[in-house]
Amino acid sequence: MGPWRSTRAWRPVRPVKKVKSREATTAPNARAVARDVLLRVDRDGAYANLALAAALSRTDLSVRDRRFATEIVYGVTRMRRACDFLIARFVTRELDPAVRATLRMGAFQLQFMRVPAHAAVAETVAVAPGRARGLVNAVLRRVSEAPVNWPDDATRLSYPDWVLDRLVSDLGAESARRALEAMNRPGKASVRADGYIQDRSSTWVADLVGCRPHERVLDMCAAPGGKASWMARGGATVVANELHTSRARQLQGNSRRLDAGLLVVNGDGACPPFARACFDRILVDAPCTGLGTLGSRPDARWRIDPPAVDRLVAVQQQLVDRAITLLRQGGTLVYSVCTLTKAESLGIDDHLARTHTGLVPLDGPAEPWRPWGRGSILLPQAAGTQGMALFRYQATGGVRGHEPPGTGSVASSLDTSAVRRS
Repeated sequence: MGPWRSTRAWRPVRPVKKVKSREATTAPNARAVARDVLLRVDRDGAYANLALAAALSRTDLSVRDRRFATEIVYGVTRMRRACDFLIARFVTRELDPAVRATLRMGAFQLQFMRVPAHAAVAETVAVAPGRARGLVNAVLRRVSEAPVNWPDDATRLSYPDWVLDRLVSDLGAESARRALEAMNRPGKASVRADGYIQDRSSTWVADLVGCRPHERVLDMCAAPGGKASWMARGGATVVANELHTSRARQLQGNSRRLDAGLLVVNGDGACPPFARACFDRILVDAPCTGLGTLGSRPDARWRIDPPAVDRLVAVQQQLVDRAITLLRQGGTLVYSVCTLTKAESLGIDDHLARTHTGLVPLDGPAEPWRPWGRGSILLPQAAGTQGMALFRYQATGGVRGHEPPGTGSVASSLDTSAVRRS
C-alpha cells in the first residue's frame, strides 16, 4: 500500500502553542505582595505605608486581599522583634533578606492572626523563594507547635528596649504596658464630616484651642492641616505656618480641597515672619518623637533613637518661646505633642513656668484626658486614640517673650505677599 493511501501523512501540522508555566501566569496573591513590601522595608529602608501603597497600585487584588496584605505588612512591621524571636529559636544561621521576610510573615500569621496553622504554613511556603521552601516549611511548622516563653516585655510587645524603659519611667509600669499594648492594635480611622481622615485626638486638640469667630489664630506647625482646617470652620482667621516647602504645598492643597480658607505661610516657627502680639490664639503642635502615634505609624518605633528626645526638646522650647512674642495680652497659647515622654510635655511646661511667669495655666479637659502636671495627657488605651499631651495657658501682662532677629516682617493685618490664601 503506497504512502499516498494514508491521509494522515499529508495533514498539515498545526504549530504548537507555547503554554506559560503556572508560576508565570498566576497573578501575585496577597501574601506575595506583602512579602515583597516587607523585603523593601527590611532591605531598602522603605517606609511601610509608601511601599505598600505603591505595590497595591500595581495589582488587581480584591478589597479583601488588599486588607489582608495590609494587615500582614503593618503587623509584621510592628511586631518585627517578636517575630524574630519566634523564628530565632529554630534558625541558627544568617538568613537571606527574602527568606527572613517570608518567615516573619508566617510567624506573624501563626502568633498574632486568626489564620489556621495549616493555611498559614502552606500558603507562606508557596510564596517563599524556591530554594528555601524546605527551610521555611520546617521552621514555620516548629513555630506553630512550640510553646512561647517570652524573655521580656520589650520582646513580647515588640519595641526597642529604650522605648519601653522610657515610658515605664515616665508613666509607670502598668500605664506604660497598657499604652504599648494599645499601640500594637490597628487604629480606627475617623472620617470628619468634610471627608478628612483624622484621629479623634487631633480633633479634640483643635477644639480645645477654643477658636471664636473673627479671631486671629496661628497654627505654628500646621502641616498637613487637619487641626488648622478644623479650627477655621467656626469663622476664625487661621494662619497655617509650615517650615518645609513640600509640606506647605500639601497644606495648601488640603485647605483648598476642604474649602477651609487657611492663610498658608511657608515660614520658620523659630524665626516667625509675624508682627508682635498679633494673634488671639496660638497652637504649637510641636515636632516630637511621636511615641503616642506608634499604632498608626508601624515602622516609627524602629526609626526613632534615644537622642531624638533631647534634640526635639530644644526645638520645642524655641517654638513656644517664639510663639509667646506673637500672642496678644489675654490671648491663649496651646502646646500639644503626640508623644508620651515627660521631657517633651512636663519638661516644656517647667520651662515655661521658669521663663514666662505671666502665662497662667487653664483648666484641662475632662475624661478621657487625665491630669498631667499643669496640663493633661491622653493615653492610647483611654479611648483607642493616639496618645497626646496638652497644655493651655492665658497670657497676662507679665509675659516676656524673646523676639528673634527678623521677626515682625508680616504686618499684623496679615495681608501681605508672605501669606498665601488657599
